[in-house]
Amino acid sequence: MTAYWAGELELEFVKRNQQTVLSRSYAVAPWKIQRSLYPEGEEVCHCVLLHTAGGFVGGDRLSAKIHLQPHTQALLTTASATKIYRSTGADSLQDLHISIDEGASLEWFPQETIAFAESQYRQTTRIELAPNATCTFWEIIRFGRTARGEKFLNGNWRSQTEVWRDQNPLWIDRQHLHGISEMLDSPNGLNGYAIAASFVFVGAEVNPELITSIRSTWEEGNYEGVSGVTRSLCGLVCRYCGNSSSDARKWFQQIWQLLRVSYKNRAICVPRVW
Repeated sequence: MTAYWAGELELEFVKRNQQTVLSRSYAVAPWKIQRSLYPEGEEVCHCVLLHTAGGFVGGDRLSAKIHLQPHTQALLTTASATKIYRSTGADSLQDLHISIDEGASLEWFPQETIAFAESQYRQTTRIELAPNATCTFWEIIRFGRTARGEKFLNGNWRSQTEVWRDQNPLWIDRQHLHGISEMLDSPNGLNGYAIAASFVFVGAEVNPELITSIRSTWEEGNYEGVSGVTRSLCGLVCRYCGNSSSDARKWFQQIWQLLRVSYKNRAICVPRVW
């Protein structure tokens, strides 16, 4: 009989004086949380999540609940790339629920996810934003182990992300990629590329000048692939499609820098595990 993971993670951040503190940390394997770091001072708490099994197999069920109390600031990342292994039929599931209270700010930057051929994966993310709260996050997905010439054949990737404030939707994004050649090579699919990535900022209005600056970073960066930058009613969405995860991350860090300076008057601080 095959053993599946049923991992749980609960994190809660509070403000004590001027410091953001991880006040509650509960993890059931394969989740593990490393100690809090403060590379940019007490206001922003950096935390690194670890998947001790290295990746998902068919049938795994992982869930996480993250709560930021008022005026806290946290940056979460992962210790390494996440792998979605080949499945004989069962889905791997991940459910993430994030609550961000008044004036709080979360930056969620997991490292690359690699979806193997014949993997079956489904994830849901729901983010609840209070007034004046913001969330910045990215996702970088490599479809197939391209270093060994593998394509994402016979796989299924499904993702649903929702951001709400006061029971009103701010941003809803649904993705489904079925691993057949027609979809992998179609302009309506991956268009022959291996990587699809998104950078999202939500919770505050973005001025048109910032959108222009972000588009300029792409044009001046000589990146390979294609991109898109969209200003939403309460944030922005940037898309990358190409073959280089390092290009996606480099461009996303430029976007992050522009946002940080604009909204926090603070330069970015790259996590040391990168």
